[in-house]
Amino acid sequence: MDADVVVIGAGLAGLQAARRLEKNGLTVTVLEGSDAVGGRVRTDQIDGFLLDRGFQVLNPAYPAVRDWIDVKALDLHSFGVGVIVRDGVKTSTLAHPLRHPRLLSATLRSEYVTASEVFALAKWLGPTLLRETAASRSTSDAALAASLDKAGVTGPLRTDVLNTFLSGVLADASGKTSANLVKLLLRAFAFGAPGLPNNGMQALPEHMAAELSHTPRLEHRVTDVRDLADGVSVETEAGSLRARMAVVAADPVSAAELIGSPAPTMNGLATWWFAAEEPPLQEKFLQLDTSSPAGGPAGPVLHAAVISAVAPSYAPAGKHLVEATTLLGSGKGDAAEADVRRDLARMYDADVSGWELIARHDVPHTLPAQPPPLIDRREQRVSEHVFVAGDHRDTASINGALTSGDRAARAISGILLTQSPG
Repeated sequence: MDADVVVIGAGLAGLQAARRLEKNGLTVTVLEGSDAVGGRVRTDQIDGFLLDRGFQVLNPAYPAVRDWIDVKALDLHSFGVGVIVRDGVKTSTLAHPLRHPRLLSATLRSEYVTASEVFALAKWLGPTLLRETAASRSTSDAALAASLDKAGVTGPLRTDVLNTFLSGVLADASGKTSANLVKLLLRAFAFGAPGLPNNGMQALPEHMAAELSHTPRLEHRVTDVRDLADGVSVETEAGSLRARMAVVAADPVSAAELIGSPAPTMNGLATWWFAAEEPPLQEKFLQLDTSSPAGGPAGPVLHAAVISAVAPSYAPAGKHLVEATTLLGSGKGDAAEADVRRDLARMYDADVSGWELIARHDVPHTLPAQPPPLIDRREQRVSEHVFVAGDHRDTASINGALTSGDRAARAISGILLTQSPG
């Protein structure tokens, strides 16, 4: 045997599985098909800018992050907890009252905050704020739009702010996502301040990989996984390995191909990265467009942010970095650069013609779709010696990826540590 367990994929789920397996005393080999660890969590360095592949943030309030990640080691730069919205004429700031007390008066004066809708939203979300299990698989669930309608969350806070913000978080504007999943995500936003590691989001998987006894084998694409009588055979383009068990923690589509199951539906986003000589805004909040008469954005941009205001390390000295996020997979979302620039000019009330487009990242497999009912503990054992892990087996989030990898590793440890190595 080459190892007790072969982990296929060095994304967050695979790395957490490997860390847990090693902690439990098992030998592990991690295989990664690309040229670096991280999976969907990668960062490009271009002309002194740090560009995450798709807009991503790390929320320290996620239970898995809190329990298993040394956030201090990542030197996290936090966003403001709230959003700035612009209706094409004026700008309003909606901020967490406890984290930004100086903005409480401005938040309460906003036309988006009405007593009736805030009360309805609090009643809808309240049980989950008190107990995470209030939005678990054991409770009733519905599509997000229907759930908010039933709760009476139907005013501008919903149509302009929540719908737009959540479209970017979920990579889905249909309103068909599990309401229970959204409650869990909003709970994390309520209790944590999402941020960016000083060296980019890829610092997270690199930090995890550095704790392993053996460096993951990069550019080792796996082509087949087969059960044997006493373990598994893992075929790669560089040869084959044998192990007692395997964890398939590749991206959801690749994992489905390896284990011979239907691929999950995936939602996609595009992230546009611009270099600016001057920042259009100094605040650390996400910026939303609410200028459509029907509510929400008038164009394809769901949100924008001055990333260098949050994390100065993302831009070289004297430069500023602005991101804009659009949906993929719809006529409105597959935007042209001219449409994105028009939206940014309106959102920031600024001349953006001189901004340089550094890169556009299209991530068609940003997140797995999760319609109701929420099933956040999907079966992971797919054969005698093979488990699968990833956010498609838990919740569509960093927390889900980490939790799924850890859960698979604990199950495998329970099996192998009661068996003779043979």
